[in-house]
Amino acid sequence: ANVPRSDLSGTSSSGINAEYGEVKEHNSPDDMWMAIHNKVYDITKFINEHPGGEEVLLEHAGTEATYAFEDVGHSLDARDLLSQYYIGDMHEDDRTQKAAKMADSGESGISPGLVAGILVAVAAGVGFLVMNKSG
Repeated sequence: ANVPRSDLSGTSSSGINAEYGEVKEHNSPDDMWMAIHNKVYDITKFINEHPGGEEVLLEHAGTEATYAFEDVGHSLDARDLLSQYYIGDMHEDDRTQKAAKMADSGESGISPGLVAGILVAVAAGVGFLVMNKSG
């Protein structure tokens, strides 16, 4: 049975069922799709509004872009905005395990290296303040 299910933004999947080859065809500024978490988005109308610039979208146009999307660390507002461009799901045969795993686990995509770097920077800042405290 084809029972609608929710995507990350709470919209139910009732749109297209795209094969990867179909997504790949939509890779130009005037016709751009990408797949994120095994959901397909037509982001053509968003290109000029993307805060990170259109270049990064063009770089990932027509691709499975889950890792790139998560690696940037998009805000909840960005994720909500994404739901406006949702057009359907990736075909079952073309779904990626990484995308499915990240969607199922709620994994944020923040790398352990980034976390370690932030901790080192905070520790260095605290150390600097302690060492330079006048007294």
